Amino acid sequence: MVALVGASALYAGLSSIGPQGGGCSMAGGVVPVVAAENFWGSLVSQIGGIHTSVLSIVTDPNADPHEYEGNAANAQAIADACLVIVNGAGYDSWALSLISATGNQYQTVLNVQLLLGQRSGTNPHFWYSPHYVNETIKAMYMDLVRIDPADGSYFTRQYAILNASIGVYSIRIGDIARRFGGTKVAATEDIFVYLANATKLDLVSPPEFMQAVAEGNDPSAASVAAFQQQLENRSVALLVFNEQTITPLTDSVKALASQYGISVVGVTETIQPPGTPFQVWMNSELTSIENALASGGSQK
Repeated sequence: MVALVGASALYAGLSSIGPQGGGCSMAGGVVPVVAAENFWGSLVSQIGGIHTSVLSIVTDPNADPHEYEGNAANAQAIADACLVIVNGAGYDSWALSLISATGNQYQTVLNVQLLLGQRSGTNPHFWYSPHYVNETIKAMYMDLVRIDPADGSYFTRQYAILNASIGVYSIRIGDIARRFGGTKVAATEDIFVYLANATKLDLVSPPEFMQAVAEGNDPSAASVAAFQQQLENRSVALLVFNEQTITPLTDSVKALASQYGISVVGVTETIQPPGTPFQVWMNSELTSIENALASGGSQK
């Protein structure tokens, strides 16, 4: 797929699908929205405010979102929604299957993967990239205005408020880049790749190891050995691990890092605790990372 630049160009492509306004059912003038995951749900609910009713499906802090399977309640909610937001890139294929079965011709679907011009099979953790988040919330705003133009001025105000609030965690990213840019760090999986790039941290753990763990596969023996050597040599200042995809291997890597005095910070795939605004959750994780880099001690 050819990458599309800017949200204005994206509506000529395939990122949002379906007619807007007039046709979808909005009880009491409220737009029913379903987000496959609560990180996208938090953002769209902040734009939509009182003129949207947002259901986020994947929210369980104790489950691996990669393993989620849709159910009848999810199917009904998606069928009734005017706007459905999915991550794409293989992360929530269950949601795409339910969407295709609805037959709702008045529904708008925002697929973040297509919005960003990304290929299937790419690293799906788009919400950890501040650039991708900005593109996505712009598309959410535009979709809501197209679906409910009568409340367009309200959505515009909410969008401005969200952008100002998002700026707080963007500032934190800049602070980490200035203080610790170039610092070698490791991660148990590729959830941290986008954020490492944004903060200019040098993520040196074997890519094969990170991708295999993220996909629920066993990394090669060579990549495991290389990772262990990085930790034993203390060649990294920080280990980031995903608290929602814990395995005996990632536990052993975490223990090894602690044994050699390497700072350890946990991050999550879905907002923790559920109900926390996206930017507050993200700023909290960034604060933990910044503090760990500054102290050199284990944070979690």
